[in-house]
Amino acid sequence: MSKTTLTTTPFAADAADERLIRSESITAPLLQALRRLVLERDRTAVRTILALLLQALRRSVATTVTRLRSGELGVVPVVVGLIVICAVFYSQEPVFLSSRSLVSLTQFAAPIGFISLGIVLVLLLGEIDLSVGSVSGFTSAILAVLLVDHGQSLVVAMAAAIGAGAVIGLIYASLHQFVGVPSFVFSLAGLLAFQGALLYTLGDQGTINLPQDSGLRTFARDKFLTDTQAYALVGLAVALYVGSRVLTIRRRRAAGLTPPPLAGVLVRAVLMLAGLGYACYYLGIGRGVGYLFASFVITTALLDLALRRTSWGRHVFAVGGNEEAARRAGINVRFVYLSVFTLCSTFAAIGGLMVAGQLTSVSQSSGTTDTNLTAIAAAVIGGTSLFGGRGSAYAALLGMLVLQSISTGLNLLSVESSVRFMITGGVLLLAVAIDSVSRRARSSSGRG
Repeated sequence: MSKTTLTTTPFAADAADERLIRSESITAPLLQALRRLVLERDRTAVRTILALLLQALRRSVATTVTRLRSGELGVVPVVVGLIVICAVFYSQEPVFLSSRSLVSLTQFAAPIGFISLGIVLVLLLGEIDLSVGSVSGFTSAILAVLLVDHGQSLVVAMAAAIGAGAVIGLIYASLHQFVGVPSFVFSLAGLLAFQGALLYTLGDQGTINLPQDSGLRTFARDKFLTDTQAYALVGLAVALYVGSRVLTIRRRRAAGLTPPPLAGVLVRAVLMLAGLGYACYYLGIGRGVGYLFASFVITTALLDLALRRTSWGRHVFAVGGNEEAARRAGINVRFVYLSVFTLCSTFAAIGGLMVAGQLTSVSQSSGTTDTNLTAIAAAVIGGTSLFGGRGSAYAALLGMLVLQSISTGLNLLSVESSVRFMITGGVLLLAVAIDSVSRRARSSSGRG
């Protein structure tokens, strides 16, 4: 196999990617080998298939190296960071990577993770929302008052709380688009106003305990997937990934563009199946995958799908990259802002409800501690750019896993919370620095 020279001169990264895809296509030989194995029972085809998959893996690595050199870091820094964090804490306290510890870690990461999904959306526009913590606390208070004090059903109470969050986001977007108030200003005002609204809603009670038999409490604390359900979700996720990539290949071929190699898709699918399958097996040694964490992961995947595969998602990236250019291209910029801020506050409300379900209570401190900073830090640490136009829904998931890993590890080592805040601040600063450096690298390599 001929060697491909990798270079990082301007515009050469894209050209290198193209050469790696075009040269010595292995898709047809792979399909022929699979046909021989299935139809002719030719065992020698196994060796051919393995060799072709190894070749595809090498090309994928070469392409990844090229993109990294040109500043397209993606999730690599946060994944490497997560591995380092796990290795350090495991060396100090092996219980850190026990199944029970990891189950607890995922459960506590999910509620704030929902809030961080909304932060990812506003950051993609180059905006910010500093009030998500206060909104989550206020909406959880609405739930508690309706459920406990007024005897409403859980469905009605949750609908009212989530609806209140959506209305708040709609008001924010209206202030931005129709009045011209910067997001920093109206969200800072919201942070203070909804802290007051939380206190007013709770009144003299201070704390409202949710019923022990509440479906929300059961969902957030006690419900876990069976092994069969967990493996079925893994299989479905891998099948959807392969299906989406095959659809992309067909569309690019129909448009006369070079498609990504099918062998590379299959290699990633196999790795995904093995990794997720083992994760489910290991978590199953403890209590398994919680309904709460599973719902967070599914929501993240659906949001990522909406961002990457729908016109709305492409418009969000376009507006975040260059609002004026997007407006001149005919994109409804006002609708993009309205939808994003509405979703942000809606996710904040959902996260607040999940926190209330976990704690089985709502108090005057709900959403007012480090909720804001944790949600924002998770989005940035996960790889969402503060400059707008770059990021992924998976940034919220990965960022929360990093922050919760730090919190869990330090708790196991009996380190004071003050140290946790300082370490979190350092990780956040490092993430922003990496984003700034990669942004300059993309500019110098012609990737913008």
